[in-house]
Amino acid sequence: MLPRFQHILIPLDFTPKNQAALEVGFETAVREPASVTLLHVVETIHGENEQPDDEVKLFYERLESRAKSELESRAQRFAEAGVRVAQRVRFGSRAAEIVRFAGEHAIDLIIMSSHAIDRLHPATSLATVSYQVSVLCQCPILLVKQPQKQIIH
Repeated sequence: MLPRFQHILIPLDFTPKNQAALEVGFETAVREPASVTLLHVVETIHGENEQPDDEVKLFYERLESRAKSELESRAQRFAEAGVRVAQRVRFGSRAAEIVRFAGEHAIDLIIMSSHAIDRLHPATSLATVSYQVSVLCQCPILLVKQPQKQIIH
């Protein structure tokens, strides 16, 4: 039987919530088997057609260097298990860059962290990056949701 998913994208923002998506991505990549790309998008603060000044460029360079180090650290487990793993850093709007990357690189599954929708205030949850990607992306997406803490009134 041919693997269903051959190239998995796991977008990361280096917060603890990413661990669950990394675990699911690892298990899926080993089982399929599939190659994996770990992607971090540095959110830019200048307009698309606007060139950043030297201070902002230096800021972005530091963020990129940190991101590469973080991605390398997370990629080790995949590589040690024999999974082909790549690490990429992009700049721009996070949701737009994730969707663009998926389209440009024949990604056939995105696995990303999300959170449970607040049923009392659902509109506040719909503007998240994971929700935007799930609506805009052309390939299947698996949202690994973090449970909401129960609030007792």
